[in-house]
Amino acid sequence: MKPDATGLAAAIEALNAGEPIVVPTDTVYGLAVRAGDAAALDRVFVLKRRPAERSVAVLVGDVDQATEFAALNEYERRVADRCWPGALTLVLDRLATADASIGRADGTVGVRCPDNPFVRMLALAVGPLATTSANLSGEPTPVEAAAAAGALDGSVAIAIDGGRCEGVASTVARVDVDGDIMVLRQGQYSRRDLEEIARRG
Repeated sequence: MKPDATGLAAAIEALNAGEPIVVPTDTVYGLAVRAGDAAALDRVFVLKRRPAERSVAVLVGDVDQATEFAALNEYERRVADRCWPGALTLVLDRLATADASIGRADGTVGVRCPDNPFVRMLALAVGPLATTSANLSGEPTPVEAAAAAGALDGSVAIAIDGGRCEGVASTVARVDVDGDIMVLRQGQYSRRDLEEIARRG
């Protein structure tokens, strides 16, 4: 399906029914369910043949949506305001009120606001999206929607065709309460880039 009004309506219906879908992002094709839908997330792990103890990132429509399930200190908020939408995943502390299926067992969750209008609209319509790359665990992620959906171990409700997705993986970073940065995966943003943003805004 195309990333248009019809595709958006179909994606909303599928996600609300607990069905995983394939969506384009600004990096790679993603396999998405509603964050907090533990049963749907279990299906994602099956489709990817991925161990269930491994967490997935959460995509949001804007910074404010991230605050519904995660806490942002002043430096994290500053970095998010400057770098989102974009290829930066922030490792945040999950709120005690958030579902335990969101993020990792240690109480953290990787959060990103993607530079893709369709996915942002979808997240704002149904809630944050638990999303991982649309591929079998350990295998390359196909750059086209049909191939991404076909690479999984089972079928998805729909695949939104946003054209070729060949972006660079996002930087994954943790920002502490003093504004110090730990880069867990290098991507578009370097540690120096993020520290300058965190300290200077």
